[in-house]
Amino acid sequence: MDKKIALSDFEKVKQWGTSASLNDDLILLSDVTNLPQMTEPRRLNFIVIGLCQKGSARYMLDTEEKIINQGDIIIVSDRHVVDHVTSSDDFECVGMALSMKFFYEVIREVSDISALFLYSRYHPVMSLSEQEQQMFHDDFKILNKKITETQNHFHKELMRTLILAMFYDLSNIIYRAQSIKEDHQTRSDIIFTRFIRLVEENCRQQRRVSWYAQQMNITPKYLSQSVRNVSGRTPNTWIDNYVTLELRLALKNSTKSIKEITLDFNFPNQSFMGKYFKEHTGMSPSDYRKN
Repeated sequence: MDKKIALSDFEKVKQWGTSASLNDDLILLSDVTNLPQMTEPRRLNFIVIGLCQKGSARYMLDTEEKIINQGDIIIVSDRHVVDHVTSSDDFECVGMALSMKFFYEVIREVSDISALFLYSRYHPVMSLSEQEQQMFHDDFKILNKKITETQNHFHKELMRTLILAMFYDLSNIIYRAQSIKEDHQTRSDIIFTRFIRLVEENCRQQRRVSWYAQQMNITPKYLSQSVRNVSGRTPNTWIDNYVTLELRLALKNSTKSIKEITLDFNFPNQSFMGKYFKEHTGMSPSDYRKN
């Protein structure tokens, strides 16, 4: 008889207390089969990365069935809707859950990693070689050991560095899988990947879809159609998500005044930036900084 596995929002995963955690940023899951049952579809607000060690599992991702077998890695990104998660009785899987804030803190200086993880958003299950499986286990073992060393004054910085190293290993796997499928990439896939890279590099200064279309020598309409075909979202949604993320990081990790941040992000004035930020986060920049 199959058993159910639950995936929920990040706070609930942390409350289950099944594994080691790093504040509100990272949870290491030594056995995901122990998590409570899923009773309804859930839209994730975090990233899940796991390796199937034994058995198999099935789940619905945005209404499309995915199958995980032994030796497969699964990467489920935020905003995906997960439902009907079942597994064989002998299913074993280890992995982690990362908050989106922590994920972007780790990768924000490395655009290639971000682009490769974008590929996994639409190819969430990949088969690993035995060597790659061992690499994942080695990285996970180090994380599991270091996450408990809370007396280290640089504990969070150390964990962030170790996660980044693991992401380089994972990105190499994704790069291999992407290279195999490269011949089958559609024009829309290529446009979407280039668009995201441009947004990552320029979102602090440019928020107009027409500007990105111009850089790519295509019309805004064609860009919008291509991005929608691949991701199900509009270019404006992607741009707003990246701008809001960068604003959050600037407000939390910078001593600059809100006025200075307004200038850095090329907003016409502080009031406009405040309205933009509140529209996308539900709070003012000053309240966000205080909290």
